[in-house]
Amino acid sequence: MCWWSGSWTGSGEGVRDLITLVSELQARGVNFRSLTDSIDTSTPAGRFFFHVMSALAEMERELIVERTRAGLAAAREQGRVGGRRRVMTTEVVERCRRMLENGATRQEIADVTGVGVKTIYKYLPVALTREPLCRKLQGLSEIV
Repeated sequence: MCWWSGSWTGSGEGVRDLITLVSELQARGVNFRSLTDSIDTSTPAGRFFFHVMSALAEMERELIVERTRAGLAAAREQGRVGGRRRVMTTEVVERCRRMLENGATRQEIADVTGVGVKTIYKYLPVALTREPLCRKLQGLSEIV
């Protein structure tokens, strides 16, 4: 026997979890019986009811996805852009590049800009910063 303290209506998360749980239990030969609803997967009527409720829950999830996509498309048509504002604008990246060329460490740049060091490496990878260093080293070798 298995207990479930949820509802067929609501967020859909609980229903999805219940469907997964009942499917796993049935695969192991365990039937599900709800104490609050008339669902008993050991009977043909109970299995039918459970499958109908599962299909309705899946349809509800798909409708939510469809409405969300339609809402995002309508917002895009009105010129709205979703997501966070970019912190690393072109100006900020150039400022970071100048700081790096002037000897600042990536950690110092990250502290000043308020982003993580990984973000600084993303926009200013080591390969990009080695080239100016190579040019400086070539200049030194020509002097010597």
